[in-house]
Amino acid sequence: MAVKGAGGTSGGVGRFFMGLAMMIGGGYLFLDAVRVTQHFHLGYALYSFGSFKLTTGLTLVPLIFGVGLIFFNARNPLGWILTGATLIMILFGVIASIQFRIRSMSAFELIMILTLLMGGIGLFFSSLKGLEESSAP
Repeated sequence: MAVKGAGGTSGGVGRFFMGLAMMIGGGYLFLDAVRVTQHFHLGYALYSFGSFKLTTGLTLVPLIFGVGLIFFNARNPLGWILTGATLIMILFGVIASIQFRIRSMSAFELIMILTLLMGGIGLFFSSLKGLEESSAP
């Protein structure tokens, strides 16, 4: 019985783990360089309908009425619809206000991160191919 490598192929376990380690290292360094900021505050225009802008503070109004209706009569579907729709609007508003920025870095750092990430992906997937396929001219 022949010994199989990564993924049941003859591609090599060493290439598999080296590629995996490079991918993890490059991915970590890349995600570590990304900074996440947000601009969600009560005066922020969350949605706009023509010239009318719905601010994040105004989304709390239907939430207040919905919660009030639920406390008044828990079987009232309007209260549940208002509350649920408002919570979904706030969730989407928070997600939509997130901004991603990459920190300043030298060209060397960026090239090393991309080499680790892309080289690791290449090694990882080439290890899943058989050696007889990868050595063809």
